[in-house]
Amino acid sequence: MDEDQDQAKWSAAEWHGKMLVDRDGEKIGKLQDVYVDIETDEPQFGTVKEGLIDRHLTFVPLGGIHVGPDDLQVQVTKEQVRSAPDIEMHGEELSQADESALYHHFEQNYTAPNTESGRRLARR
Repeated sequence: MDEDQDQAKWSAAEWHGKMLVDRDGEKIGKLQDVYVDIETDEPQFGTVKEGLIDRHLTFVPLGGIHVGPDDLQVQVTKEQVRSAPDIEMHGEELSQADESALYHHFEQNYTAPNTESGRRLARR
């Protein structure tokens, strides 16, 4: 989150259903779920539904997110989200392999957490 937002406490319940827009302001989709870092409890990824006929969840990095009154602006492009790898969910956690693939796709540095699993679904 932006430092100029007073590091306001975030809530997955408040963010759920808000429109995600890319760094250029283009709509990506409505936020479905938030996945947090298991060590810091900070939001790392969100999911949006994509596709008209074969709808599926796509992961979007939430690092550097700007929280607006009507939407959430992320630091990636809509095209990066569209071309993100398909992640098959098993339970409420991302595997470290899936995390690594997402971080690599979005050109972000990845450091595996000191646990067997990766990020977990926020329950706020």
